Amino acid sequence: MQQRNSRNAQGIDVSRYQGKIDWKMVKADGISFAFIKASQGQRYVDPTFITNAKEAKKAGVLLGAYHFLDATSVEAAKAEARHFAEVLEQIGGAKALDLPAVMDYENNPGNLSKTLISAVALAFLLELERLTGRKPIIYTGNAFAANFNASLGGYKLWIARYSDTRVPSDTVTWKRWDIWQYSDSGKVTGIKGNVDMNEYDGTADELRKRFGAVVPAQETESASGMFRVNGKEAGKALLYGSRTYVPLRSLANALGLSYRWDNARKEAYLNGVKLQTVQLVKDTAYVQLKPIAEAYGGVVSWDSKSKIASLKTKGKK
Repeated sequence: MQQRNSRNAQGIDVSRYQGKIDWKMVKADGISFAFIKASQGQRYVDPTFITNAKEAKKAGVLLGAYHFLDATSVEAAKAEARHFAEVLEQIGGAKALDLPAVMDYENNPGNLSKTLISAVALAFLLELERLTGRKPIIYTGNAFAANFNASLGGYKLWIARYSDTRVPSDTVTWKRWDIWQYSDSGKVTGIKGNVDMNEYDGTADELRKRFGAVVPAQETESASGMFRVNGKEAGKALLYGSRTYVPLRSLANALGLSYRWDNARKEAYLNGVKLQTVQLVKDTAYVQLKPIAEAYGGVVSWDSKSKIASLKTKGKK
């Protein structure tokens, strides 16, 4: 993988083990970004998460959050993703983060095969994106990364390898790192004791532009087309940037899911879970097609010439 660069933005990741943090001092010591532990498993919440998140953002440190994955099955992974999304709601949801939410997957308590490890990871990532509307990134160790197959290659990589000189080794799935955790014994003003040190492959401005939160409600519709389910017309498709949105009702019916639109709060719910990414156009709620459909086994395609977004549901040819 690539070497470090002197212009790269510096960051940290923290949890309750760092105790009380003076985030103004952290920022003054040259730290541009921080990933803060939010949750673990299906129930645990880091007791310092909310305070750290609010104070880091107030100090001008780019904010990210991570979940430590314990799951040993696909269903457990989805449950953990739902837990993480609920914890993020306590600070305003994933849209309140400056950086993507993170899946921290670094050990194998269930002694799973590589195939199952990748399946568990993908289930968590897709469910989290479905719930939050933002694509997560993966944190893992250099050695453990060898367990992940090509299905995860589209996710950005935050990798751990503790060395000042030796960069992380290439893996089958990744040849570059986006964020490198290069030390677990760093010293930063405003934090007592050791802290994990990280480096982004670029400047702080580049980090902000690359991963910065997008609030879809402020986006401008760039194009419109047709939404088809198993070859039959199911409504209008809208493009916002590179994302395709379709009517909530149509997508829910196609996937056999319950849905609800709370008009007073302008909130959409799918299978009882609030969606973070919603466009309201002429009193119709539109939701992002791909992450939701794929999370439930659907296959999505987009024909740019005819402007048709197509969904094939599970079991349909």
